[in-house]
Amino acid sequence: MLLSGAEVPDADLPSGLPDDTAILAELPAGLPSDVLIRRPDVLSAEHNIKAANGSIGAARAAFFPSISLTGSTGSSSGDLDGLFKSGTGSWSFIPSISVPIFAGGANRANLKGAEASRDIAVASYEKTVQTAFREVADALAVRATIDRRFDAADKAAKAADISLTLVRARYRSGIDSLLDQLDAERTAYATEQGLISIRQARSVNLITLYKVLGGGSGN
Repeated sequence: MLLSGAEVPDADLPSGLPDDTAILAELPAGLPSDVLIRRPDVLSAEHNIKAANGSIGAARAAFFPSISLTGSTGSSSGDLDGLFKSGTGSWSFIPSISVPIFAGGANRANLKGAEASRDIAVASYEKTVQTAFREVADALAVRATIDRRFDAADKAAKAADISLTLVRARYRSGIDSLLDQLDAERTAYATEQGLISIRQARSVNLITLYKVLGGGSGN
């Protein structure tokens, strides 16, 4: 109405906001942590271990937590939250250091150099795994906050729309003034804009989740 200079017919207005889930699928519940193995940084760290004649399977068994990343609603799982010490956020997973990642190597020409390369490769792998899980946990935490904001904004937008419908009816009946209608319209448009902004934030967050998960949800 503000742009057209007159009230726009309902037939010319969109039926509602597009569903962002039609563009990006929501994360499923019980998403396994194995999806993080395909992250480029994790793959690179594993290749470094392999280059040092190490066992990738043993490295995963020692340093890679096998858990569910998401809970029943696609939010952060209790297992994922449990990987980080409450309050400090530091990594709490204890590696299985008894797992032999490297076998032999005594016949290599430069044993000390080889051992140093192995230590670097293992330390890099451990740090990369921690980073992968941390990024997923952070993105899911943001997701939970956005979902709460979205619920509140959605309720506010629906309430404002109902109020606008009532004010328009009262204006047509001569009960409310044009100023009352304009004020209700401004409120409805403001709440709708807020809802659009939060939906955009949800989409951006979901894109971030797909990125930190290594490119998808495993579906």
